[in-house]
Amino acid sequence: MHARAEAGARGAGIRSDCWVQVEDAGPGQPKIEIHSRVAALYGDSIRTLVHSTLHELGADDLSLTIEDSGALPFTIMARIEAAVHRLQPDNRRVVLPAVNPASVYASDRQRIRRSRLYLPGTTPKFFINAGLHGPDAVILDLEDSVPPAEKDAARILVRNALRTVSFYGAEKVVRINQLPRGLDDVRALAPHGVHTFMIPKVEHADEVLAVHRLVEDLRRSGQVTGDIYLLPIIESAKGVINSFAIASAAASIVGLALGLEDYTTDIGAQRTAEGRESEWAAGQIIVAARAAGVQPLASVYSDIGDEQGLYHWARQQRLLGFDGIGCIHPRQIRVVHDAFAPSEKEIEQARRIVSAYEEAMASGRGVVAVEGKMIDPPVVARAQRIMRLAMMTTERHVGATEAAETP
Repeated sequence: MHARAEAGARGAGIRSDCWVQVEDAGPGQPKIEIHSRVAALYGDSIRTLVHSTLHELGADDLSLTIEDSGALPFTIMARIEAAVHRLQPDNRRVVLPAVNPASVYASDRQRIRRSRLYLPGTTPKFFINAGLHGPDAVILDLEDSVPPAEKDAARILVRNALRTVSFYGAEKVVRINQLPRGLDDVRALAPHGVHTFMIPKVEHADEVLAVHRLVEDLRRSGQVTGDIYLLPIIESAKGVINSFAIASAAASIVGLALGLEDYTTDIGAQRTAEGRESEWAAGQIIVAARAAGVQPLASVYSDIGDEQGLYHWARQQRLLGFDGIGCIHPRQIRVVHDAFAPSEKEIEQARRIVSAYEEAMASGRGVVAVEGKMIDPPVVARAQRIMRLAMMTTERHVGATEAAETP
């Protein structure tokens, strides 16, 4: 019996994905069988892509069967590569899709991070239009949402998505696996356009340093050119206790996130809508992040259907001092952005501070004062951030109004 391996997904409910099986051809000639829902339009292109992918992987001698449910080329290539590597574990060849210019843009350590949308790393249908929903960041997840048997295939799929999918300006974040496995994720993905690595279940500063040093090693070897930031997630009592050391472990850290599902389990508490069981941890994360000069980011709100509850939760997190929260569904993004929008009073106060700062800089004065009170640089920075938030909120409402008025 011929050895065989498979990758991908198939079935009635699958879309924008494919299932691939490869096997040793034996003494006969290798065969390519393609069954595609879009064969009438793209059958020839799919066949050409299958042959070229097998050739680049050095696997021309394998037979292949593909059941395609409208997968884009980057997904087909990823599924073939995963299947070939499973059949031939010593095969280290890769096949990279060409970089889409629309996927190439920089992030910024001070950028607004109100919303970060989690996307399971095994499900390409969620990648394609994620950026259209306007999240501040998308998180291509390799950790909790990916079954252990699919970790290898998800890494290849995420790599190809980073190179080809336009997320419309959203920060491209990858949540790696818990260390040490996550270091393999970093090696595989750092050269391909990721902006930020999210590091789960961090309990010690050394874990963050390990990722930071690996990225710098890749930079020195020429595999990484642009900035890559780090975002540790605190998900345990030990992590909370060590939060300041973690937040200040490396210059590449831009934020400190709190993961409440695992944290509440770790301390033996039941997570509630009010969040009283996690108030102390939230305070520790906020203070540690602010002391380290990075952004504190709150946990997700897991009830997708409760928009009012989400708004109150997000507003509460903002009032506590968090800069943003996680989202597990696109419909949560608008609500989160509304909850994090500054009030008219905040905007007016920020406008006065920024105006006084600009006037002081223009006249060469080193002292900024508003209504007779001296204003420190951190206060100016916060006022500038509020003005940016106000501008983003206005742009979203204007865009929504224009869309509604378009015939």
